[in-house]
Amino acid sequence: MLRGEVIDDPTALAALEPHWWRLWASSRTATPFQCPAWLLAWWEAFAPGELATIAVWRDEDLAGLAPLYRERAISGSRLLPVGISLSDYLDILCLPGIEMAVAGIIADVVAKIEWSQWILPDLPADAAGLAISHPAMEASEAVNHAACPVLAIAGDDRLAGCVPSRRWRQLRRAYRAACGRGRVSVWPAQNDPRLFLDHLVRLHGARWAGYGDGVLNGPNVKEFHSHALPPLAAHGLVRCWLIAIDDQVIGAYYGFHHRQRAYAYLGGFDPDYAEVSPGAILIGHAITEALREGASEFDFLRGREAYKYSWGAVDQWTKHRIWTRGSIP
Repeated sequence: MLRGEVIDDPTALAALEPHWWRLWASSRTATPFQCPAWLLAWWEAFAPGELATIAVWRDEDLAGLAPLYRERAISGSRLLPVGISLSDYLDILCLPGIEMAVAGIIADVVAKIEWSQWILPDLPADAAGLAISHPAMEASEAVNHAACPVLAIAGDDRLAGCVPSRRWRQLRRAYRAACGRGRVSVWPAQNDPRLFLDHLVRLHGARWAGYGDGVLNGPNVKEFHSHALPPLAAHGLVRCWLIAIDDQVIGAYYGFHHRQRAYAYLGGFDPDYAEVSPGAILIGHAITEALREGASEFDFLRGREAYKYSWGAVDQWTKHRIWTRGSIP
């Protein structure tokens, strides 16, 4: 027997964490962006409205979770997903085999709370959230929302048969140019999240200076990542790489690895070393390590920047859906 409840207290949401991790690990469509390390840190840093998360229980087990909050406005209130904006993928979590039943319970509970519009963006093509329906809610068509270029990877760690030959040659030239400026070293930094984040903030800001200073410049964004990185690292989800020439750190790469998929989330480099392409060297290194870990896909996440396609990535589109109040027949 499934039962649903609304969680509107942040303390109660945090208390779900051990149940949440078990559900996330079982959920067929889960990505790192739905795990409690990411979303609890997001809520702690931003809390932009009233918490209205829906939990679905099967006896003592958490069987489903829709992390939501309510944003009130004069024109009416909206239900939005916890993690919006900074998360490239959003969805509800469900135990496998009962996705339709869980989606039905979530819809029943959502229909009983006050809102005028429920918005779910950034839904993967196989998202459990796309199955949500209810007679009291009118659903829009699921439309394309954002392109996430994805590279299918296979082969050995030389990358020669994995990325376009032109990109492979450019990568080799970049590495030779970097070696011409000194001793090159690349190393993992997820075991020291604070040090890594300091370098990432500095290098990302330097890369985007004068162009809005990058996504880490927003209010509370650095606080969010400082809270999220340690538990993400503790659960083996992050892949953080730094590159240095001699003793100067010139580039940072922040990504994830989950199941057979690697995710390139954020990076930065020192513009004084742009001619040696530290960002490309780090991406090449990240793809190589993803191959060694058994990944079959390398996801560049949202955005259609040209450099992603130079690696051979192909667009996969997320979906966007809106529910509004309807009339019960």
